[in-house]
Amino acid sequence: MTEPNLRPLDELEQTILARLAAPDERSYTAKLLAGGVEKIGGKVLEEAAEVVEAAGEPADEGREHTIREAGDLVYHLLVLLAARGISLSEVEAELARRAGVSGLDEKANRKK
Repeated sequence: MTEPNLRPLDELEQTILARLAAPDERSYTAKLLAGGVEKIGGKVLEEAAEVVEAAGEPADEGREHTIREAGDLVYHLLVLLAARGISLSEVEAELARRAGVSGLDEKANRKK
């Protein structure tokens, strides 16, 4: 059971972790997790492409479609992170570490 007043991403992460701990054959999340990084990664790539396609659509229809597809992408990314044992808080910490650093500088430092 989820804790009250959780942010939606935290609540989703808890649900995904619950499916990882106790797989249910009727759960799409559990099926993805059982497929491993290869299967989940394919879905992440598919959803990323769909976000880009939707973003290219005109006006409000494209905006709303982009929001829906972004939700799908974030969900699949959280499943991939769970499969690798990576928490959302670890990703948040990485983003916090990069705060105030030029993206170009940060990328150059990764190569060292």
